[in-house]
Amino acid sequence: MAHFAQIDNQNVVTQVIVISNADAPDETTGQAFIASLGIQGVWRQTSYNATFRAHYAGIGYTYHDQADVFYPAQPYPSWTLDNEWNWQPPTPYPDDGNPYVWNEDTQQWQSEPPPSTT
Repeated sequence: MAHFAQIDNQNVVTQVIVISNADAPDETTGQAFIASLGIQGVWRQTSYNATFRAHYAGIGYTYHDQADVFYPAQPYPSWTLDNEWNWQPPTPYPDDGNPYVWNEDTQQWQSEPPPSTT
């Protein structure tokens, strides 16, 4: 199956569709097939296994035209994109095996409380 992401005029993914490989042996043919169905918009092929364009596109992802990649929305204002199009926190996630959640106010990882048993 071939996966295609529709991007809006801000390069944000608005939907992802799946079509047959027979109808999309390559991106250009897939785009023409989508247009033949009367579906408007700009479509870019995305890889379910992330073998190209960095990430599998999801709704809300951004398509970077110059780098030809998809990347997810920024999870927190303090996080930055690395060279592989992954968001990185200012402080690495602790590697002590305990669960943590990011606290944007303190810009630190804080222990995640255990689930309530009541």
